[in-house]
Amino acid sequence: MQPKPASEVYVSRRKTARPQSPVLSLIVPAFNEEAVIGHFLDATRQVLDRTGLAYEYVFIDDGSRDRTADILTRELENGLPGRLLGLSRNFGKEAALSAGLEAATGDVAVIIDADLQDPPELILEMLDGWRAGYDVVYGLRVDRTSDTLMKRSTADMFYRLFNRLAHIEMPANAGDFRLIDRTVIDALKRLPERNRFMKGLFAWVGFPAMALPYERPPRKAGTGKFNYWKLWNFALDGLTGFTTLPLRVWFYGGALISLAAFAYAFYLTLRVLVFGIDVPGYASLMVALLFFSGVQLLSIGMIGEYIARLFNEAKQRPVYILQDVIEGAPADSQKADKTPEKTIDAD
Repeated sequence: MQPKPASEVYVSRRKTARPQSPVLSLIVPAFNEEAVIGHFLDATRQVLDRTGLAYEYVFIDDGSRDRTADILTRELENGLPGRLLGLSRNFGKEAALSAGLEAATGDVAVIIDADLQDPPELILEMLDGWRAGYDVVYGLRVDRTSDTLMKRSTADMFYRLFNRLAHIEMPANAGDFRLIDRTVIDALKRLPERNRFMKGLFAWVGFPAMALPYERPPRKAGTGKFNYWKLWNFALDGLTGFTTLPLRVWFYGGALISLAAFAYAFYLTLRVLVFGIDVPGYASLMVALLFFSGVQLLSIGMIGEYIARLFNEAKQRPVYILQDVIEGAPADSQKADKTPEKTIDAD
């Protein structure tokens, strides 16, 4: 009988080690989501109640300028289990996710956006995958017709480029919507870097993962917060954070150009010795000058991208700053409310 692969053994072992009554943390970054947050709460509460688990919401208000924080504060004061983390300004979604992971207390956590493009109903299937022994169950978007053609094309190009250059395999079309075990949360909390690309970090920490395909619907309400400039910078952060291959490309490219230059210089010297001195053409000189100047500027710019990230890491500023924390009900309060009262028969 052949032994099982190590991953299968690990998954089987994790399956038997799952707690009987886990607490679920729902991590929800929010930025100017007042138009959709009410719909989100209605949809997720129905699903979370069906799990039969104690649960908590971990909302992260990423510097919203609308009534998002007021709506969530009122809900928490009215008995919604969990808490609201108010960041002092807009730090970005990656920082907000980091804050949510730090504050989550559950045995298992689900990361989900408030725009309802990630169907809350899939949380039930994610929990089934987790109970089967997988430490990560991520949503895999198989239909992105709600996104523009440009966004779908550039996203596909980015995933292909990232997986070719980086030393880790990041699933294409897998967003932040995922379930992660407490073991994974603790591993992510040990990563101290400031330039955070969470999709890459989820892949970097490893652990057995299971894909859950789904069709991504359009936004329930409100507008998206990412534009193409932000997505471009986001892609740069991802590439420079997980591979140094661009630096090596310029090293090898420079070596090849230098080798070609020495070969051409040898050819010119040999030609002068054989045929005598002639006057080289002005056009070829300018083309060579502009080409090599462009190569130098590109290489300096690529080096600058890495130096800028080293500069940010060297300052050791915190990833985010909390402005306030609004606490709601305890995680098990909703289970206690649904427990039927026992009657005592009088003798």
